[in-house]
Amino acid sequence: MSTPTPEKSPVLRPIPRLIFASRWLQLPLYLGLILAQCVYVYHFWVELVHLLEAVFGSQTALAALVESIGYRSDAQVTHLNETVIMLVLLALIDVVMISNLLIMVIVGGYETFVSRMDLEGHRDQPEWLDHVNASVLKVKLATAIIGISSIHLLKTFINAANYSDKVLIAQTVIHITFLLSAMAIAYTDRLMQHPSPEGH
Repeated sequence: MSTPTPEKSPVLRPIPRLIFASRWLQLPLYLGLILAQCVYVYHFWVELVHLLEAVFGSQTALAALVESIGYRSDAQVTHLNETVIMLVLLALIDVVMISNLLIMVIVGGYETFVSRMDLEGHRDQPEWLDHVNASVLKVKLATAIIGISSIHLLKTFINAANYSDKVLIAQTVIHITFLLSAMAIAYTDRLMQHPSPEGH
């Protein structure tokens, strides 16, 4: 029984080869996003350390937390209260969700637009990477953006006393716009994958 020989890649002409090789210009962009991910990890740990220090009574850490979340109160904040803790935790969740978004862009974008990562069979291969393409990536990114927008909107409503009605309405409208846009992207993707039989 003969062993099947692997298929050879076709030899491209110079101009198509140059155009196809230009996809590697995206590599520095993805490496830059990895560096941005490192900044987010550092920011997460700074906020977490401040939270733990504030729990043990550090006024400096508490002041840093209050300033970072933009919390204001008529009375001076001298200890952690439920609102401050909730706003800090939402900020940490926000960092995690944006980090997840970065991972989807880095891994999915590289796999889709630059080169195969050959992760088939790897035990840590993300499940969503099995069927990733430009269309699926768009829908997943839109869904992730909705989640991030929801966290921001929740943070705003919890701290609503420090925002004007105009800001509250604007953030709500933006969130609804993100939601409708994601629904439109998903619906368009479904139409493209399942064309109407009447068109044949």
